[in-house]
Amino acid sequence: MKSEKENLTPTPSGLRGLLRFLAAELKPRGKWITPFNVISIPIIVLGLILLVIRFTYGLGSITNLNQDYPWGLWIGFDVITRVAFAGGAYVITFMVYILRQEQYHPIVRVTVLNGFLAYVFYAGALLLDLGRPWNVINPIIGNSFGVSSVLFLVAWHFLLYMIAEALEFSPAVAEWLGWKRARKILHSMTLGAVIIGITLSTLHQSGLGALYLMAKGKIHPLWYSEFIPVLFFVSSIFAGLSMVIFEGSISHKVFHDRLGPEQKASHDGILVGLSRICAGAMFVYLFLKALVFLHGKHWTMLGDAMGAWYLLEIVGFVVLPCFLFTVAARREDLTMVRAAAAMSLLGIVLNRLNISVIAFKWYEAVRYVPSWMEIEVTLAVICAEIWVFRWVVNRMPVLGSSPEWARRQDEETEGTSPTHSEEGISETLQEVYGDGRIRVYRPL
Repeated sequence: MKSEKENLTPTPSGLRGLLRFLAAELKPRGKWITPFNVISIPIIVLGLILLVIRFTYGLGSITNLNQDYPWGLWIGFDVITRVAFAGGAYVITFMVYILRQEQYHPIVRVTVLNGFLAYVFYAGALLLDLGRPWNVINPIIGNSFGVSSVLFLVAWHFLLYMIAEALEFSPAVAEWLGWKRARKILHSMTLGAVIIGITLSTLHQSGLGALYLMAKGKIHPLWYSEFIPVLFFVSSIFAGLSMVIFEGSISHKVFHDRLGPEQKASHDGILVGLSRICAGAMFVYLFLKALVFLHGKHWTMLGDAMGAWYLLEIVGFVVLPCFLFTVAARREDLTMVRAAAAMSLLGIVLNRLNISVIAFKWYEAVRYVPSWMEIEVTLAVICAEIWVFRWVVNRMPVLGSSPEWARRQDEETEGTSPTHSEEGISETLQEVYGDGRIRVYRPL
């Protein structure tokens, strides 16, 4: 049994201390032989091998992309679909910091972390799809600005939003390192970062849809509309919240020992509340889709295979989960909430892939079909993102409560009197982790 002295992990001081601390934190924790590790490690290793081939011999070496189909699975799923899944970050922060819906505050950090990691990996996936990835910096440094291009707008939004989300999550990093002064400064910047992030999110969620406004003759009329940007934005609301429900349900079980009392007590109520918002957003989305459908007189196109595919998307993965969300919210049925969230996510995948791949140039005799190597690289990116997420959650105060000294800072900022209990004073000096280690905090 380790002594108390051996369990103490001092806050790093100086560059050497910080490097030693980070080296210690990089060491793996827990069991190596787990089902997820056994499945994900070979996928990531194979993905890295395929990426070496891709950057050595070009896109054509592992993809089925060509001049007729320059965008495939990596754009249609890794970027366009999963950006919608990251919409939960801007929706939750808007509700908590702007609307003051404090009941959702326990999931702010984990949602922002998900959004930040999502955008970092989306940017990486975007680099994979570029024929000349070294030119990705051009819109940023002013070389070929292309201010009239939607892609220019999306590129800047991606960059600025990643910076905003990094600022939103930075107080958790400061708490992890025990940097009290830095945490106080970073925490004071949170509201500004949230406002900027919300603004950028609403723009680039719809901006991704605007990319396809220029492909009117290439997208099937059942999916093309001049309202694609609005539909992308509205669908990102329930897509992001469905991902929060899905990911939150898994994290609640996998990281149960990392949850604080507030997180454990509020979990069920948060899921029910999010299901109500999802139902409302999906109803708005259905209303807009109905307007587009009736205005375009698209009922004449429902008799063929593409029409049946369209009905499957709308009825099976929008109408049905909307109904399930409504019923689940009234009955407070968590199983139904999770089922509706899973169906909603599948519906978003189907919708985005229909617009970007399946219904794109549907009239061609030879169509684009992603190669197994494209699918493998996509799976490798997802697995790598989960590994990073797990590493952060197991080390930083993401799911649990902040240390006592951080909560005291917040109380002082809000002008309330901090508690002076013996237990509270003790927790300002040390924080007990789930694995038995104790970290001692020292002021900068």
